[in-house]
Amino acid sequence: MERSEFDAYCGSLPATTHVVQWGGASVWKVGGKIFAICSNWGDGEGHRFSFKCTDLSYQILSEQDGLAPAPYLARAKWIQLQDLSAMSDAELRGYIDAAHAIVAGTLTRVKRRELGLS
Repeated sequence: MERSEFDAYCGSLPATTHVVQWGGASVWKVGGKIFAICSNWGDGEGHRFSFKCTDLSYQILSEQDGLAPAPYLARAKWIQLQDLSAMSDAELRGYIDAAHAIVAGTLTRVKRRELGLS
C-alpha cells in the first residue's frame, strides 16, 4: 500500500480527520484521537504504517517478522508495519478498520452521537 492509498482509505472511514505533523507523518484521527499513522519513524527508509490494536492483536503481531511495537506508542498497544510484504493490503485495511473502531469506542456516547458513529 502506498501512502496515498493509506490516506484515501483512512479518509473513507466515518468521522475521520487528517493532519500532517511530527516531521511529515500522516496522522488520522476519529473524535480527535489518533487511530493510524503513516510515518518514516524507525530504522531504514521508506514509509511505515502504525495502528492501534487490541491487547491480543498487539501480542500476536509484535512477534511476527516485519512488524514491531510502534516507536513512541508501543505502551498504548500500537503496532508498526515495517516491512510492507509482511501484511497484505487487505489485512492492513482490516487492522485500520479495527483501530478506528477501538478508538471510536473510547469516545463518549455524546461524542459518538455528534460524529454520527452511534
